[in-house]
Amino acid sequence: METIHIYHTNDVHSHFENWPQISRLVRDKRREHTDAGEAFFLFDIGDHVDRSHPFTEGTKGKGNVFLLNEAGYDAVTIGNNEGITMSKKALSSLYDEAEFDVVVGNLVDENGEFPKWAVESIIYETSKGTKIGVIGATALYTQFYATLGWKISPPLEQLRAVAEKLAPVTDIIICLSHMGVTEDESLAVECPVIDVILGAHTHHLFQEGEFVGNTLLAATGKFGAYTGHVTIHFNPTEKRITEKQATLYSTETLPVNEEDVQRLEKLMQSGKKSMGEQVFYNPSPLKQNLFGPSSLSNFLGRAILDYSGADCAMFNAGIFLGSLESGWVTKETMHSLLPHPINICVITLSGAELLEVYELSLNEDWPEIKVKGLGFRGEHMGAMIHERLYKNKQGTLIIGNREVEPNETYTLATLDMFTFGFFFPALQHAEKEYYMPELIRDIASNYGREYFKESSVPSEHNL
Repeated sequence: METIHIYHTNDVHSHFENWPQISRLVRDKRREHTDAGEAFFLFDIGDHVDRSHPFTEGTKGKGNVFLLNEAGYDAVTIGNNEGITMSKKALSSLYDEAEFDVVVGNLVDENGEFPKWAVESIIYETSKGTKIGVIGATALYTQFYATLGWKISPPLEQLRAVAEKLAPVTDIIICLSHMGVTEDESLAVECPVIDVILGAHTHHLFQEGEFVGNTLLAATGKFGAYTGHVTIHFNPTEKRITEKQATLYSTETLPVNEEDVQRLEKLMQSGKKSMGEQVFYNPSPLKQNLFGPSSLSNFLGRAILDYSGADCAMFNAGIFLGSLESGWVTKETMHSLLPHPINICVITLSGAELLEVYELSLNEDWPEIKVKGLGFRGEHMGAMIHERLYKNKQGTLIIGNREVEPNETYTLATLDMFTFGFFFPALQHAEKEYYMPELIRDIASNYGREYFKESSVPSEHNL
């Protein structure tokens, strides 16, 4: 009987406070199992990268790859944070120094070819000759990937086709799935030749795994709070799995090695160095206001309209994680102010639809609502801010200096987080165009460079 150990992480989202413990755990476990003559594999299921962390931003994600190398990962798949919050150029070079395989079968270049950094599937062989096929796929964000110059295909169909191709030539099939728990359950039903699905994306947590038919589903939640461990007992004579089980290691129960923590902190500081570049000089403070318009929101509103060319703009005041003080503004300043991996989207609406969205945006409860996910890295929604969009004393909706006509069409620039139907149902199916790869902090930074001319910079004598 052969024992095969599979360790896995998912949706770490650059929460490096947990990384020293995770890295030491998996390195220790590899030695332990290898010394016992047992097979060991280590996988990450995507969204290890998150540009809301200055180390990730400062190293363009390559710092994350370095940490995965150091921990000894065998393979990873990509999540939406690797896939759609990075430019095509950045993603294409992200894994240049990777010492592991990147398995993602449903993402190809515009010409239909697999990117040089990825494989559709891979077969690993244990010392006892057992062949383990590994397949992987990421979530279907069709319009986002198309805007960035990629083609993405429906993951369920692709995984099923590849698994069925591997089944005759492998003994075990493992799927690295950044699709979400519902899709994983459907895959298990539709493709029973897959033995284990390691899940991600929806941040679901399975304490002891879940079986769908004979397929074991395993997932570790989010932010590195847990590390997963799947154990497979395989009969090499009969070529069949006799038992498989899943468990978790809680990071908070793992010992903290101070040497590891200090070393990681040095890495963090090295990543932050590149964030010290000066972007523009801000002559006067721009203050945040969670409950209404402010000088800071006016600045971002103008930046969004200048960038997009839309008729009007709308965003939430909670998008700012502080104020913008006077003085030199650096990349780190803008990252701290707007850490969200969020893009701008321009939506075409009729006047009647725009009025409906505007009325909904006046919800008095929204400033205190807490928001999780959708790329938002703040806490409270804050009041909705409108740029070039308001009601006059007569109650008529105005864009700029003209009345909104119900049957005319208008363009509204807003944050992509508002286009998925959770807050504004009318926006989910409206005609829209996503502006990528620039994030909102890039848009604000570029506008600041142009708006605050060099003449506003004090002389060296005055400094």
